[in-house]
Amino acid sequence: MARTAQINRKTNETEITLSLNLDGTGQQELDTGVGFFDHMLTHLARHGLFDLQVKCTGDLHIDSHHTVEDVGICLGKALAQALGDKSGIRRYGSATLPMDETLVTVAVDLSGRPFVVWQAELANETLGIFHSSLAEEFWRAVAATALMNFHVVVHHGKNTHHLIEAIFKAAAIALRQATEFDPRRTGIPSTKGSL
Repeated sequence: MARTAQINRKTNETEITLSLNLDGTGQQELDTGVGFFDHMLTHLARHGLFDLQVKCTGDLHIDSHHTVEDVGICLGKALAQALGDKSGIRRYGSATLPMDETLVTVAVDLSGRPFVVWQAELANETLGIFHSSLAEEFWRAVAATALMNFHVVVHHGKNTHHLIEAIFKAAAIALRQATEFDPRRTGIPSTKGSL
């Protein structure tokens, strides 16, 4: 059964079409109008081996906040939809990823409960039109709508581009692990019987 999702969302701030294939090859078509964000979503797809298409028209004349947050909302919904009842998946995933001077750990639990721990102090910096604070906003939106635990720990690092990129890459690997099928598991990975 295909683990795919298609999300359409239209508000006064953004209009988004997003499609996701959890069992893809890392193909992506991304057009959010925010270059750095597209760069990060490329890493998410490539390292997670997710096929991801995102088209977003947002109120960039104000700033990129609504675009980034609303794409996060849509991605979280797509993850939840594509996972279905989560039968047979690993559920948990984590990755510690080095990138030059930076070292980051991301851990996820597709628990059905949203929770974010963000231990990442980022400089107050804008990369293109992407403010560094939007990295946390994006992942909080994803976690809230995917109903997952999402923990980020930055062990060390200085370059803001490297820090955010390492977070996205580590998240991609952690999500790939968590969404993969476990060949030894049957049913839903919870003693409660549902996630």
